[in-house]
Amino acid sequence: MSHFLDRLRFFDKVKETFSNGHGIVTNEDRNWEDAYRNRWRHDKVVRSTHGVNCTGGCSWKIFVKNGLVSFEMQQTDYPRTREDLPNHEPRGCQRGASFSWYLYSPHRIKYPMIRGRLLDLYRAERKAGRDPVEAWEAIQKDPAKREKYVHVRGLGGFVRTSWDEVTEIVAAANVYTIKKWGPDRIYGFSPIPAMSMISYAAGARYLSLIGGACGSFYDWYCDLPAASPQTWGEQTDVPEAADWYNSTYLIITGANLPMTRTPDAHFATEVRYKGTKIVSMAPDYAEYVKFADLWMPVKQGTDAAAFLAMGHVALKEFLVEKQDPYFTEYARKYTDLPMQVVLRKHGEGYVSDRNLRASDFDNNLGESNNPEWKTIVFDKKGGRFVAPNGSIGFRWGEDGKWNLLEKAGAGQAETEAELTCMDSHDEVVSVGFPHFVPGEPALLYRNVPARRLKLASGEEAFVTSVFDMQVAQYGIDRGLGGANVASSYDDANVAYTPAWAAKQTGVKAADLERTGREFAENASKTKGKSMVIMGAAINHWYHNDLAYRAIMNLLHMCGCVGQTGGGWAHYVGQEKLRPQAGWAPIAFALDWQRPPRHMNSTSFWYFHTDQWRYETVDADSLLSPAGPCRNKGSSLADYNVKAVRMGWLPSAPHFNRNPIELAEEAARAGATDEASVSKYVVDQLKSGALDVSFADPDAEENWPRNLIVWRANLIGSSAKGHEYFLKHLLGAQNGVMQEGGAGNNCKEVKWREHGPTGKLDLMVDINFRLNSTGAYSDIILPTATWYEKNDLNTTDMHPFIHPLGEAVTPGWESKSDWQIFRTLAKTFTALGAKHLGTRKDVVSLPMQHDSPMELATPMGVGKDWKHGECDPIPGKTMPMLKLVERDYAQIYNKYIALGPLMVKLGNNVKGIDWDTTQEYEELKKCNYPVQVEGVSKGMPSLEEDIYVCDSVMRMAPETNGEVAHKSWSALSKKTGIDHHHLYAGRHEDKITFRDIVAQPRKIITAPTWSGIESETVSYTAGYTNIHEHIPFRTLTGRAHFYQDHEWFLDFGEGFCAYKPPVDLKAHEKVPDSVRNKPHLTLSWITPHSKWGIHSSYQDNLRMLNLFRGGPYVWLSEEEAATIGIRDNDWVEAINANGATVARAVVSQRIPRGMAIMYHAQEKNVNVPGSNTTGKRGGILNSVTRVIVKPTNMVGGYAQLAYSFNYYGTVGCQRDEVVVIHKIEDQDIDWLERPLTPEREAQRNPVGIGKK
Repeated sequence: MSHFLDRLRFFDKVKETFSNGHGIVTNEDRNWEDAYRNRWRHDKVVRSTHGVNCTGGCSWKIFVKNGLVSFEMQQTDYPRTREDLPNHEPRGCQRGASFSWYLYSPHRIKYPMIRGRLLDLYRAERKAGRDPVEAWEAIQKDPAKREKYVHVRGLGGFVRTSWDEVTEIVAAANVYTIKKWGPDRIYGFSPIPAMSMISYAAGARYLSLIGGACGSFYDWYCDLPAASPQTWGEQTDVPEAADWYNSTYLIITGANLPMTRTPDAHFATEVRYKGTKIVSMAPDYAEYVKFADLWMPVKQGTDAAAFLAMGHVALKEFLVEKQDPYFTEYARKYTDLPMQVVLRKHGEGYVSDRNLRASDFDNNLGESNNPEWKTIVFDKKGGRFVAPNGSIGFRWGEDGKWNLLEKAGAGQAETEAELTCMDSHDEVVSVGFPHFVPGEPALLYRNVPARRLKLASGEEAFVTSVFDMQVAQYGIDRGLGGANVASSYDDANVAYTPAWAAKQTGVKAADLERTGREFAENASKTKGKSMVIMGAAINHWYHNDLAYRAIMNLLHMCGCVGQTGGGWAHYVGQEKLRPQAGWAPIAFALDWQRPPRHMNSTSFWYFHTDQWRYETVDADSLLSPAGPCRNKGSSLADYNVKAVRMGWLPSAPHFNRNPIELAEEAARAGATDEASVSKYVVDQLKSGALDVSFADPDAEENWPRNLIVWRANLIGSSAKGHEYFLKHLLGAQNGVMQEGGAGNNCKEVKWREHGPTGKLDLMVDINFRLNSTGAYSDIILPTATWYEKNDLNTTDMHPFIHPLGEAVTPGWESKSDWQIFRTLAKTFTALGAKHLGTRKDVVSLPMQHDSPMELATPMGVGKDWKHGECDPIPGKTMPMLKLVERDYAQIYNKYIALGPLMVKLGNNVKGIDWDTTQEYEELKKCNYPVQVEGVSKGMPSLEEDIYVCDSVMRMAPETNGEVAHKSWSALSKKTGIDHHHLYAGRHEDKITFRDIVAQPRKIITAPTWSGIESETVSYTAGYTNIHEHIPFRTLTGRAHFYQDHEWFLDFGEGFCAYKPPVDLKAHEKVPDSVRNKPHLTLSWITPHSKWGIHSSYQDNLRMLNLFRGGPYVWLSEEEAATIGIRDNDWVEAINANGATVARAVVSQRIPRGMAIMYHAQEKNVNVPGSNTTGKRGGILNSVTRVIVKPTNMVGGYAQLAYSFNYYGTVGCQRDEVVVIHKIEDQDIDWLERPLTPEREAQRNPVGIGKK
């Protein structure tokens, strides 16, 4: 019946009723409902997930209709969970449910794009008859041509081009750069491989094959907790979220679970029904505060003080007074608390120095292998000093004693390590402990029991245990007399009491006392089921490692680490790439050549964006009077240069010379092999003819030249010191409100009066959406979205591996990352064959963690050969120098095949080696052999992304039971303990890509990680260290309370101490036009958002509709009122680093003294100009500047040794302070004016010069 007739019969449509008139039967046309039914009809469903750094790792159903993605829904078919745990599913959040909008949105990059001016220049050179490399060279050698496109970055001007042309340009730029400057001037940046492993591997493999440098990410984001390697020799091994449910006491600080861990937050809310107490620590009334039993409104940046006070209570009541049996045994076996420390004379008393070693005794205590690396305890059973099993000296050069069994010596006698010599000391000595609170003494002298010992050198020394020192450092009174010890918890004048901490943190002393007691009491009763969940809010401060060490101290005092339901739970980023051992050889081309070039990005950006030129932090002001301080007078940049020279940190470029030319020079001088080339380089360094590039970062030969960014929003999301990136690296319009000059106090870094701008010759962004990075790039390549490619995804939040699936083919002209870099490799190969051929390349390799090189610095004293303190010895006092042969005519052939080194050298992870011949042969059958003529013909193919996925899983112990068997066998030999039971039930398992497409699969227990996959316990970090007696990968083999490296002692961080936030002084430099009007001076806090994952989703229409539709800053209601700011007013946040403009959100949940701008809102959506800078309003990082910490630069020393994304400088920026003022609506300027020559030339704010 027609709708017209239905309307005419509207009042007669009911034919009968039922259910007593509550139901009706009508006679009418219902075809209109088909519109709704068709909305949800689909042709197929494909499993995928989102390759965004959120840690969720959620499996989604992607619904496809007519070849297009129509919508997504959460998958609900995860493998079963234990009966005593809630389900992992449904997993997902509002952000993931909105992703399909991106596929067909205006933001989508549909075709290859290039800056129009650059394309015109290139085409003109090609038309003149030059080949691609010659054309690029002609542009770069003409300053006017180069500046023409460089200085309009960020101002639009893109035009569409073809894949052939654009890959030719990129390849030509890479070839020219290698030829002219060196391959280490090519840099690649991409974050967090775990979220889409093959996509990351695509670019990293290409860069590694041509000799480019891969930049780290975890440290640059400041998500990397430096305290993790400092304490355990492990980087971010944490419990799965389900283990929260096993806890019986939870403290949550700096991790907003409902907002940033949405799929897993239910584990924390549900465990409350079991009676678990939750304590939330946050300065603002954050979402996770709502389900807490106690809210501690801790002042931002003071978490260390709070946890040290809780530790004071736990240590005093449960290890000094009560001597809890479980805590005592745990401390004795699994921590460094019983390790002996030498005391060094200082003034009228002593200070702590290095750990006592076997080499300090006659005949090395019978330890002939690495005696200087075997630490000492006092054995209560034997009444003597012994070198117990497990220290790092047992890890290298011998087998069978690298374990945590209570044994020592050649006869493996049973021992019992003494924690304290209180009952058998020779003397009570006064020891000074570094202290850093303004207005309080710089050294707090406290009495410590000690033994007198004659060393092998003939010197007499006092020694005591870490435990005895730690008790004194916490200010606990043990009846030894002296000052600076607390008579009660109410003593507010003694550091680390609850009353003292209350002054620093704003938290009630009674709450700190009660929480410390309850946390420890619960752990005592449950054998360690007390847990701390923490994250970015406390890890982004300059002294983040001290905040984390304060937490780790509490956890180890209470025996929580390694116990299910206990320990630390750090969640910042999707860092857990579970099949790491199978992935790394492909990602970094280790199957063809070793080593790759890896670079810690924090140091890279600090120097190459010239943020060091503006450094206001005086390194000497951070020193402690207790340290040797041999580097006093050095700047932060100087420390970094020293660390590079001594082989502690990498640098890119390595030297101030092309490393290929360096190898050729060595050959001309008679060098014939790696050893003789190394000697030539050493001689050049000694003579001063050669130096590390960071010693003169502004010299043009030391600039980075090509930057490739993929899977990332470097400029709009992670560029700490955003405006410095724009000014110095890119040469673009910028808002830096000061000239460089504060950094002109360096001894090791050459100062140039004018800071260079526009260092990069070429910046390439590979992306599916146009964000800030694309806007400032020269070339944008369209990549497939997460629903248009095949890939792998894992997370630390759950134990499953699952796929990204190609639900639809890549839209428009986009390609997957693997296809893009494969195409680029093919184009490069043709040009490389002509212009480069086969070359030898000198690679400078810092001393690596998990290798014998971590024994490079005995006793933790770094000697600088540059200043005559020692000879330059590669691998000992300077980086290793490796000679890598690169056949640039075979790059493509190597890219598409699994190379022969997997058979010749095998595979390894974390110091464990095994043979991979069987897996290599299996992959020839699974993936088929390469048929392309060339060096790789007949080898296992990596031509397709699914082939790469299967290769990763076949070579990883987490996804192949046979590889698990081989890797555990290798570790069993090292420890002398049989670990085979950990994987035995899954020895025959081989997980493939088809398997995980059908259903996510739980991984296999592997020695890569310190937890186990079990039916009885959830995954938790440190489990195998405690229950399998596998040492932590540290100096002592135990969890560390104490760091004895000289630089730690210099900065007063041997023991964990509280250091307040650092004054960066940027807020002191604002124009009078701002200073003279009503304003607020506030701490600048940048947490993660409910409406985005970093910058992803922040520009998504669905998410914009749910909040303010553009950038916003949260302010205290009370403070905003004092200067007339009302909700939704425009405000500007400004300091010397730059300015950002946004709407104000005025709220009661924000305390006085801070402003919150959620990470990462870009300036490409609803952002007007800044009235102060005259430039676009900026982003959250426009007012920040990154600073580096010398203790994070230490290397070549046990756990304090460099490894990619393991240890190094971190991009901290949370100490920043801004000035905020109101902008009236009539004063808003959207800068919607044509680009004029005058505007183009005025790249800096008016009045800012060339420094």
